[in-house]
Amino acid sequence: MLSREELLARATRPTELALPWHAHCRGKIEVAAKCPIRDLSDFAVWYTPGVAAPCRAIQAQPDLVYEYTNKANCIAIVSDGSRILGLGDIGPEAGLPVMEGKALLFKYLGAVDAVPLCLKTKDPEELIRTIKCLEPSFGAINLEDISQPKCFHILDRLRAEMGIPVWHDDQQGTATIVIAGLVNALQVVGKNPSAIQIAMVGCGAANVATYRLLKTLGVDATRVIVCDRAGTLHRNRLDISARRDVLVDKWKICVETNASVITGGIREALRDADVCIAFSASGPDIIRPEWIRGMKQGAIVFACANPIPEIWPWEAAEAGARVVATGRSDFPNQVNNSLAFPAIFRGTLDVRARSITDEMALAAAFELAKAAEERGISAEQLLPTMDDWEIVPRVATAVAMKAQQQGVAQLRRSAEQIHDQARSMIERSRRGTELLMREHIIPDLPRVAGDNYSDAGSVGNRGDICDHC
Repeated sequence: MLSREELLARATRPTELALPWHAHCRGKIEVAAKCPIRDLSDFAVWYTPGVAAPCRAIQAQPDLVYEYTNKANCIAIVSDGSRILGLGDIGPEAGLPVMEGKALLFKYLGAVDAVPLCLKTKDPEELIRTIKCLEPSFGAINLEDISQPKCFHILDRLRAEMGIPVWHDDQQGTATIVIAGLVNALQVVGKNPSAIQIAMVGCGAANVATYRLLKTLGVDATRVIVCDRAGTLHRNRLDISARRDVLVDKWKICVETNASVITGGIREALRDADVCIAFSASGPDIIRPEWIRGMKQGAIVFACANPIPEIWPWEAAEAGARVVATGRSDFPNQVNNSLAFPAIFRGTLDVRARSITDEMALAAAFELAKAAEERGISAEQLLPTMDDWEIVPRVATAVAMKAQQQGVAQLRRSAEQIHDQARSMIERSRRGTELLMREHIIPDLPRVAGDNYSDAGSVGNRGDICDHC
């Protein structure tokens, strides 16, 4: 059993390694060729004059762009830098490392080519116009780290006005993985979704979307209590009521939840709650151990702020929480959308779905929960991890089949075809990375004092991937 000091040191180590590793690699992604180049004469086919043939074909039949280019497997990750992780409005340049990291996860876990685009505007209408202009080049759009309430308006507009799927991962992706984790956590503690009281700490993009999907589980909205910076939400919150035309989703929560009109803050929201779902400011000490002690027996705590959870998981456990999850990969029970979005996009792209519906997200959540249950769930193991890469084709298949059932898919494929194609593409992506590491084309990481990864030898020599890279 590690001491509190050892746990804290291990938790802070990734941050200490981040600067030397990022500087050594100068970012995390690059463009690579996917076609063979036997000699320079091949450019006459790949570029001029041969490239004119697919250009003319696409001009005559625009859908052929999916056959003759990489659009079918290429998405844009778009952010304005206004809500980066738990760091807040740090700007588009400072947000670029996060978007590159997201692109790395898309590629390695889902074999999806993703281009990070950090835009130098915070105006919602300018963002909408700019993103709409990207449609010819990308098969889908992933919105990322855009502050609320504008993120809701931007998503709704783009989903209605674009011909390709638009997804806001902080909303839909986070909600998907929370539902998956909660389904299994409730099994572990033996509680029914319809009979629980839930405290939601934070009322941003993640928890607003999570609240919407929670209702589909049969959760009684009147027994949900949501907190923002000003306190609990309820129908007497005049500050929200006065702006209900802008804070549409927030006002809806005020009206639907907290039937007892409980006032106060996080302490009051957590009192007698069965479940805490927190997506608020980076911690620790946003949630205090004594507040956890006021929850019901068998309490479930999802403390998901990044980079530091609202309460350290060991503190929540010591305070009586039966199940504790965070958004981090270096603690047990990672409730992080990295387990969802690569598979969801893989399935969406492979049937060329026109949108990513809530039902497709729920299909992903239930498949993730089912896969974990089949392997055996416990208080310390609710969900698959990023190491369980074979889960990705399975979830992608569930998403693609749901898209076909709903009539939003433009391609018809069997479950076996979808699964085999997804598996093949992901294997190719992983093998490609591992080959580049073995050949040291991707450079070995620098040795840093006290670094367990570097001290054990370079990643390239171990034949695996560190999920902090």
